[in-house]
Amino acid sequence: MTSDQGKGGGEAGSRVKESRQDRLKLALRENLKRRKSQARGRDDAASSELADISLDDAGGKEPQR
Repeated sequence: MTSDQGKGGGEAGSRVKESRQDRLKLALRENLKRRKSQARGRDDAASSELADISLDDAGGKEPQR
């Protein structure tokens, strides 16, 4: 009473496993790209805020105390 159930199905099972790994690789790569893009957007926003602040202070006047 031996059963092949749960053993991956030989070649077909390995193809399924490879295609799953390929999909996971692609999904991870796309996720990384999206996260990098979001991080760049946050950095750009922060640097533009700093530039605005520095432009405000560039009037040559001493800041109020």
